[in-house]
Order: sequence, then structure tokens, then C-alpha cells
Amino acid sequence: MGIVAAMTVTEPVVIDRRRLQDIVFELGEIAAERLIQQALEQMALAVSAVLDDPVPRRVAENAGRLARLAGQVGLTSLADVAGDLTTCAGQCDGVALRAVLMRLERVANRSLTEIWDEFCPDLAPGPQG
Repeated sequence: MGIVAAMTVTEPVVIDRRRLQDIVFELGEIAAERLIQQALEQMALAVSAVLDDPVPRRVAENAGRLARLAGQVGLTSLADVAGDLTTCAGQCDGVALRAVLMRLERVANRSLTEIWDEFCPDLAPGPQG
């Protein structure tokens, strides 16, 4: 047997801070905070639905919903990966679907946690934990 090396996969996350600032400017700080908290909770539910559902059609539907929500609040990389997942699920490519599901989980965890920590510091643990 050879040497086994553990590889860690890191996913960069892209957050459109200008979009978040626009939401705060348009709605005011309190309303924006509530809207973002609700969006984060809905995204966490969508991520769970995507990861727990083996039916490609429903994966595509939930990933599409996640992509729209993430795009609306400036979670650019999460929206992109969810869009990729929608495409893979639509093509019923099992290998690609599994790879993108794993990528979605990594990007979602980092994206949601980062925004949760910023907009929901007084609340209990973030939507992923």
C-alpha cells in the first residue's frame, strides 16, 4: 500500500455585498435584516430538500428555487452552483449530479454561515447547524 494523502476541498464563495447593501438601503436596516433572515431560512430548507431527495425532478425544482433565492440576496456562488445542479438533475446524469450535490453542500454551508453571522448575530446557530 502507498501513502494515503487526505485532500481538503475548499470552495471559494462569492457574495455580492453591493446587493446586500442595496437591500438594506431600499428596505431599511430592520426590514432588510428580517428579509435576509427569512431568505436564509428558506435557503437552508431548500438545501436540505435538495440533499435529501433522490428524485431528479424534485432536485431540479428545489435547486431552481434555491438559485432564485440566493441570487436575490447576493449569494452569487450559491446561486451559480444551484443553477448547475438544476441542469445536472434535468439531464439525469447521476455522476455529475452527485458531484454537484457535494459542491452545493460545501458552498451552501460557507455562504449561509457567513451571511447568517453577519445579519443574525443575536440569534442561535445558523441555518446549517
